[in-house]
Amino acid sequence: MVTGAGWIVVGTGGAGVVAVGLDGAGAELWRETFTEGEWPDRVRRRERAPHAETAGTAVRWVWSDTARWYSPLLAAGVRVGRCRDLRLCHAILRSSALVRSDAAVRSPSRWDAAPAGDVPEAAPALFAMTTDAAADGPPAGIEAVLAEFARQRAAMQDAVDPRRIELLCAADSVAALVAAEMRAAGLPWDVAAHEAVLEEVLGRRPAGGGLPERMAELVAQVRVHLRDPAASLDSPPKLLRSLHRVGVPAASTSKWELREYEHPVIAPLLEYKRLARLLAANGWAWLAEWVHDGRFRPVYVPAGVVTGRWASSGGGALQIPRRLREAVRADPGWTFVVADVAQLEPRVLAAMARDVALAQAAHGRDLYAGIVADGTVPTRAEAKVAMLGAMYGATTGDSARLVPRLRRAYPRAMALVDEAARVGEDGGVVTTWLGRSCPPASPQWLQAQRQATGETGTAAERDRARRAAGDRGRFTRNFVVQGTAAEWAAAWLGEVRARLAELPAVPPDEAAPRSGPALADRPHLAFFLHDELIVHTPLGHADAAAEIVRTAAASAGRLLFGAFPIDFPLELAIGPTAAKD
Repeated sequence: MVTGAGWIVVGTGGAGVVAVGLDGAGAELWRETFTEGEWPDRVRRRERAPHAETAGTAVRWVWSDTARWYSPLLAAGVRVGRCRDLRLCHAILRSSALVRSDAAVRSPSRWDAAPAGDVPEAAPALFAMTTDAAADGPPAGIEAVLAEFARQRAAMQDAVDPRRIELLCAADSVAALVAAEMRAAGLPWDVAAHEAVLEEVLGRRPAGGGLPERMAELVAQVRVHLRDPAASLDSPPKLLRSLHRVGVPAASTSKWELREYEHPVIAPLLEYKRLARLLAANGWAWLAEWVHDGRFRPVYVPAGVVTGRWASSGGGALQIPRRLREAVRADPGWTFVVADVAQLEPRVLAAMARDVALAQAAHGRDLYAGIVADGTVPTRAEAKVAMLGAMYGATTGDSARLVPRLRRAYPRAMALVDEAARVGEDGGVVTTWLGRSCPPASPQWLQAQRQATGETGTAAERDRARRAAGDRGRFTRNFVVQGTAAEWAAAWLGEVRARLAELPAVPPDEAAPRSGPALADRPHLAFFLHDELIVHTPLGHADAAAEIVRTAAASAGRLLFGAFPIDFPLELAIGPTAAKD
C-alpha cells in the first residue's frame, strides 16, 4: 500500500477491498485493490510504517461503519490507530445546527441506516458485503464511500464552527474503535463466581426447570397473603386484581407505588420482583448466552442514544448489577483499573456555562459537598436533589423548593439549562458543546401547539399543549448537559486508548490470549458505561495505566473547555475484581 496519504478511504469493489489514498485536500493520490487474504496484512504493515511524510500524523482510515470493517481486522490481530466512521459522522452532520441547512449531507440517503448491530467476529463478515451496501448498514461500495466522505468534508468546512464539529466526529469515530476493541477483547468473567452469587441470592436452580428455591418460597408467601393459591405474580393485570381483592388499591405494580401500601403481601412481593429482575436480566440463561471462554462480549452501540450516549443492542452491557461485579475477575497476572468520574454532568454544566462559582464549588472535592460549603443548601442530599432537579427539570417536591437557591448561587449555570428548556418549549432545537443537535419538534407537535394557542383552542387542548411543551423543555434542558457529558466521555476514552497503546507489550507467556490476538499483550479498555471505565492490564503496567486514566480525564477537560478551571476527579481503584464497596 503506497504511503504518503493522510486519509485512506476503503470500500468494497469487485472481489475484494479497494483502498484510495487522499491528501489533506481530498485529492486522490493512489488506488489499490486487495483480496480478502491480503487486506489485514496490508493494514498491519501500513499502521507500522513510518509517518514522516504525513508530518508525524498516523494514517486515518475512512470507512462506512466501524462495526463492519474493524471487527474482522481485530480477529486477524490487526489494530488501527485512527478512523473516520462515516455512518456516525453522517448522523451528526445531517442534524447539527452548526451545518448549513443546504449542505448536501442533509439530504435523505441510505447513509441514514441504523447501526450494524451484532457483527460476527470472523473475517468473512467483511466480504459478505456487496459492492454497494451491507444488508443492514450504509453503502460500502468504494465510490459511494468516497462521495459521502466528500459531502461530509464540505459540510464541516462550511460549518458555523468547523473545529467543534470536526472534534465531535473524531470523538465518535474513536469511540467506535473502542467499542469494537472491547467486544473483541471481552470483559473477563468468572462463571463459577456468577453462579455462586445466583445460588446465594435466588436459591438453587431446579434440575428440571422452574423457579429457583428462594423465588419459589416467595411465590408461596405472596399467594398465602393474597389468599389465592394460583395467583399470578408475573402478569400485572392479574396481580392487580389479586391485590385489590385483599384491600391494596394499587393502580400499578411498580415498586414505587407498592411501597406506599402497608400490607403483609408487600414485602415478599417486592423481594420477588427484585429477584425476578435479576433472573431475567443476568440469570443462568443470560450467562449461557453471553459469557463464553471466560469473557463477556456484549454488543456496544456508540452514540446509540439521541444525546450521543452509548447503548447496547445485546447482552445488557449498560447495567451490570453491583452484586454480580464480583464475577468480573482479571486473568492471572493481570488486574483491573476501575475509574468513575465524580458528578460528571454538573461539572460539564459548570464548564459549558463558564460558571466560575459552580466550578469553585467542585474544585478538588465532591461537588455536592461544595454546594453545601457555599451555604446554598444545608445538606449534601439536598444539594444532589437540587442539582438533578435543575438538569432534569423537576417541578415538584424538594427539587421545586431547592432549585431557586441554585439560581441565586450559580446564575450562569442555571441560565444555561433554563434557556435550553425555553427553546425546547417553543419548539426549537438545542445543541451540545461540540455540535450534536436534538431532533426537531415533530410537525404534529407544532400543529398541536398552534391549534391550542389559536382562537379556537379549547381549555383541554391548551392543557395538553402546556404539558407537551413542558415535556419537550425537560428533554432539551437535559439534552445539552447529557450530550456534552457524552462528548467529554468520548474524548476521555480516546485519550486513554491512545496512551495505553504506547505502553510496552508483555512477553507471550504473560499475555491474556482470551483477549484476542490484537489486544492480548498490552493494557486495554474492557468496559465502559457513561462515566465509568475498566482497563484490563498486566500487573506490571497497573500503576502506569491508572495514571493514564487519571491524566486523560484532565486532558479531555482541556480539549473541550480549554483553560476554564473545572476538574474531573476520579474514584479510582486497582484490583483483581470490579466489585465496589
